[in-house]
Amino acid sequence: MDIKHQLAKKLMDIKAIKLQPNDPFTWASGWKSPIYTDNRKTLSYADVRSFVKLELCHAIQENFPEAEAVAGVATGAIAQGALVADQLGLPFSYVRPKPKDHGMGNQIEGEIEKGAKVVVVEDLISTGGSSLKAVAALREYGVEVVGMVASFTYGFPVAEKAFEEAGVKLITLSNYEAVVEEAAKTGYIKEEDKAVLAEWRKNPTKWGSEE
Repeated sequence: MDIKHQLAKKLMDIKAIKLQPNDPFTWASGWKSPIYTDNRKTLSYADVRSFVKLELCHAIQENFPEAEAVAGVATGAIAQGALVADQLGLPFSYVRPKPKDHGMGNQIEGEIEKGAKVVVVEDLISTGGSSLKAVAALREYGVEVVGMVASFTYGFPVAEKAFEEAGVKLITLSNYEAVVEEAAKTGYIKEEDKAVLAEWRKNPTKWGSEE
C-alpha cells in the first residue's frame, strides 16, 4: 500500500476524516459537504503523529532539499511544522492569518533570515486561499518560498489553479481520491456512494446549493 492510501486509512481509523454522503456536513463557508476533515486529531495519536511527521520530512528531503527553514501555517500546522523542523534540525516559524493587532504586530512569529529558502508546512488544502496568503506574507517578509508540503488535499481544481498561478510547488501525502478508495474497500461507504463523492469534488459550491 502506498503512502497516500496508508495515511487515508490511518486518518479514517482515528476519525480525523469522516465521510457521510447521505448526511452532509456544513462547512464554516456554508458549503454542504459529504466529508469532514480534522487533521489536528493526528497529534493525539503518537503513531499517526510520527507517521505524518516522518513522511512530511521525506517529502521535504526529496522535493525541497535546499530548504533552510520551515514555516507552519497557523493554527493547524503549527505543531506538525515544529515537529518536522525539529526532525530536520531546521529553524521554525509560523505564519498568522493576519498581523497581530497588538505588541509588535507580527504576522510571522519566529526568526527567519532574509533571503532564506523556506518550505511551508500545511495540514489541509481546500481552496488554497489561506495557504497561499501565508506564502504571500513570507515572500513580502523577504524570504524565498521553495514549496509547500501538506498532509491532505481535496484536490479542488480551483486550488490547483491557484497554486500554479502563485508559482508554488505543492506536495501532499494523501488526497480525496485515496480516502474514497480506502473507504469503499473497507465498506465504510457503499460502492454507489463513490459517484456522489466524485460529483461533489468536481463542484462543491454547486453540489451544496442543490442539496
